[in-house]
Amino acid sequence: MAHDKQATQYDVVVIGAGAAGMMCASVAGQRGRRVLVIDHATKLAEKIRISGGGRCNFTNLHAGPNNFLSENPHFCKSALSRYTPQDFLNLIKRYKIAFHEKHKGQLFCDESAEDIIRMLKAECDLGKVQWRMPCGVSDISQGEQGFLLQTDQGPVSAKSVVIATGGLSIPKIGATDFSYRIAKQFNLKIVDPRPALVPLTFEASSWEPFVPLSGISLEVDIETGGKKDKAIFREDLLFTHRGLSGPAVLQISSFWHSGQAIRVNLLPEVDLAQELVDAKTSTKKNLANFLASYLPARLVDGLLQAHGFDGNLKIADMQDKRLRLLGERMNRWELIPNGSEGYRKAEVTRGGVDTRELSQQTMEVKQVPGLYFVGEAVDVTGWLGGFNFQWAWASGVAAGQVV
Repeated sequence: MAHDKQATQYDVVVIGAGAAGMMCASVAGQRGRRVLVIDHATKLAEKIRISGGGRCNFTNLHAGPNNFLSENPHFCKSALSRYTPQDFLNLIKRYKIAFHEKHKGQLFCDESAEDIIRMLKAECDLGKVQWRMPCGVSDISQGEQGFLLQTDQGPVSAKSVVIATGGLSIPKIGATDFSYRIAKQFNLKIVDPRPALVPLTFEASSWEPFVPLSGISLEVDIETGGKKDKAIFREDLLFTHRGLSGPAVLQISSFWHSGQAIRVNLLPEVDLAQELVDAKTSTKKNLANFLASYLPARLVDGLLQAHGFDGNLKIADMQDKRLRLLGERMNRWELIPNGSEGYRKAEVTRGGVDTRELSQQTMEVKQVPGLYFVGEAVDVTGWLGGFNFQWAWASGVAAGQVV
């Protein structure tokens, strides 16, 4: 295939002006490569802009391979070890961006996520990166000289093409299946994408007793899976009209599979069965009042009703067996979600381009030299708390250093 004579020539074309794409473009540009970034959106990095409540949880001090899910859990080690949270912090400090740690190593901007976007744009400017935005790409083909891209603003040719268009999460800010379409075009395997870091929902009739609890939040232990694949987190749980949300549920949603139960310990530090039995001799309180010293009263009422217990009963009058049963229900509340709030509310997409198709050192497609996939398009999904941004930076740098 002869390349189109009118095609503008670049060394590298990065498709996707988000976290991974801009990181990759800036590193490649500063190595002297002629780089073009193309994105169908009008604004840069919309996902950075809305993340962390507008303050961008840009990394996590503790980010390591164990904080990521993938069919091939070893794949992410190379990139993450070569570009660490400390490396990103050094960049932030160079730009004098003020930040703070929330909890569990989560780092946020003091001011605004715009600080991160401006920094990445400035880094791209240092590398003389060029832009086509908004601009769609209708076709990518490979020839002897590299790749030819048909875009809304005319044809472009490049030796290397980096796909950094992310996953399917939050379609309202422009998420598409572009990365998967390109992967399929080049016959690459894809790990089935699904929503991750997403609130879970329950059948309306079974959730009815809990609808009035909407807005209640408390720290819990939450788990799913069996002996071999058990995942457990201690985080805040939030009741919603349709189900459960909050950091605890977002974390566990990445590990949860349809039809599986989740187990919630509403009082992680308390053996409630034992406390209830012991209380028979030491309190005159009824069940609801006694439990209200441990949990929000509204929550106690809803849970007692849902589990078929009368809150007006005096603890002293109840059988040990009933008290133990109630304690176990609170320490190990088992529920089966009927689904999730989907990509609309998912922070990230689990699955994506199968990592076995890529070089873990460079993110290059093994069978298609010059084609790269970075960031969320790849089957590497971080926990909640800044880990997905760290993967975006690390995978972007890995590709940017070699394209």
